[in-house]
Amino acid sequence: MELRLLRYFVAIAEERHFGRAAARLHMTQPPLSRAIKQLETDLGVALLHRSATGVELTPAGSVLYVEARTLLEQAEQARARVTATVGAATLTIGTLADSAGEFSTRLAATFRRHHPKVSIRIREADFTDPTTGLRNGLVDVALTRTPFDDIGISMRVLRSDPVGVVLRADDPLAGRDSLCLADVADRPWFQLPEGTDPVWSAYWNGARPVGERRAGPVVRTVNECMQAVLWNGMIGIAPFTHALPDGLTWALLTDMPPSSLVVAWATGNESPLTRSFAHIAVHAYRSART
Repeated sequence: MELRLLRYFVAIAEERHFGRAAARLHMTQPPLSRAIKQLETDLGVALLHRSATGVELTPAGSVLYVEARTLLEQAEQARARVTATVGAATLTIGTLADSAGEFSTRLAATFRRHHPKVSIRIREADFTDPTTGLRNGLVDVALTRTPFDDIGISMRVLRSDPVGVVLRADDPLAGRDSLCLADVADRPWFQLPEGTDPVWSAYWNGARPVGERRAGPVVRTVNECMQAVLWNGMIGIAPFTHALPDGLTWALLTDMPPSSLVVAWATGNESPLTRSFAHIAVHAYRSART
């Protein structure tokens, strides 16, 4: 059995739905369906009961789910042990584009002190994937923001940040310390690319369905948002931690829940190095607040 097929099967077993599993794995449904059929053929048993509403595990599927989780964890532990013996352990960290500042100097210094031989790779993702590559295995751990679809994702909250409206300095609403969503209900709102995590999209669209707001430009990064405000007078929302260029200003949104900065990893697929990074991240951000 290929580990790739086992990872696919575990995703379906946890999501109980081919569509959600495909989205989690960042692939389309047809190749996922073919992969599961191949796995069933290889084993000579049916693993899933398929229906219009989703899937359920057969008795054989339930057994394989437990075994697959164990095998995948053992494979990850073996990889970590092998790379550690030659001093070549690598940790890939996913971050959202334009949020490099969140990967603080304190966190980097603390991690290097604990793991001086570990090579760090940083992968920046845009707004289309708030998990920054966790779901398809491109990163080991992510520094990102909620809310997003967290099925199959474990996380620890580092801090929660208030959210504000970003306005051009000459906007009629500029100068007010706070606003509510009703104050900007008639304004064009930034759109996120098609296929973006729906939980993430709904939040950054002001907690309302896309069709209920006037459509603004499609954006993929914080910088694109800021430039659209500067050049076209659009409005958008962002955490108060982001620095604003000259010509822009903030107004606190009083009826928007905060956005949490989190360290996240794929549930059941964490390595000792991933767990260590998460622990250090929590400690580093807690120390930064004191």
